[in-house]
Amino acid sequence: MKDNGLLIPTYDDMLAAHERIRPHIRQTPVRTSDYLNELAGCELFFKCENFQEPGAFKVRGATNAVFGLTDEQAKLGVATHSSGNHASCLSYAAMLRGIPCNVVMPRTAPQAKKDTVRRYGGVITECEPSTSSREATFAEVQARTGGDFVHPYNDPRVIAGQGTCSREFMEQTGGLDMVVAPIGGGGMISGTCLTLSTLAPETQVIAAEPEQADDAYRSFKAGHIIADDAPKTIADGLLVPLKDLTWHFVSNHVSEIYTASEQEIIDAMKLTWKHLRVVMEPSSAVPLAVVLKNPQAFKGKRVGIIITGGNVDLDKLPWMKG
Repeated sequence: MKDNGLLIPTYDDMLAAHERIRPHIRQTPVRTSDYLNELAGCELFFKCENFQEPGAFKVRGATNAVFGLTDEQAKLGVATHSSGNHASCLSYAAMLRGIPCNVVMPRTAPQAKKDTVRRYGGVITECEPSTSSREATFAEVQARTGGDFVHPYNDPRVIAGQGTCSREFMEQTGGLDMVVAPIGGGGMISGTCLTLSTLAPETQVIAAEPEQADDAYRSFKAGHIIADDAPKTIADGLLVPLKDLTWHFVSNHVSEIYTASEQEIIDAMKLTWKHLRVVMEPSSAVPLAVVLKNPQAFKGKRVGIIITGGNVDLDKLPWMKG
């Protein structure tokens, strides 16, 4: 479907993506915690996308893009830029299909994420930790390799793939009043909007963002995209700005965007590690942080939280000193 020249993925695209990727991904479990329910004053359901093989939800969109290529298109492989999880997931999907994968990553990306990319056969070119450096370096890499560009989030194939998460989530829980997910570039939020606007239009989609990288929040309030070049936050998966395709979904379907401080993110991350007993990265803790910060908005509701990833450097956890 086209809207102002944008190729907008549809609900049918999401359904087709789910069939395409089903052999290659996991239907991740949903966890609950009586303690966290009591603390938050609502019924929380956590969709554990950190349990995907590459450790993040982005395997859904990456796999849909890779396995949607024709044999001719796939010959030169795929290429992307990413702060980590999309790079890992695209490398994994490319490995499954047996094609090359080139990725541009900030030199400051967590070592655990770089190691994962290399384990799956991805070739890394490092750049400075800014959107401008990332995009300039990527242009050079793509010109050299000729790989199909699979954007981390501003790609209809990727958004359709991410939308499969919410389809599973609704089936597993029997329905939710709200779904809360982190927002950086907006791929997961866009996929959530894509699915729920058709499958469960009464379910609100809430985005959660770090205060120190709050360009989506400011964009949402201003009514147009505001892009920061190089924000700094422990939630390293949420450093990128919205683009035209994800802005379409955010501006049309997101009910609210809430923000959380660095300390609130760390506190929520600790709570989830302790009471859900799962490893999650800082970006994944932002939704719980905003739920705890805004109790009146969620009181008494059935609230779904998407734990988007679990790739952390265990030697550099955010609560460690030095």
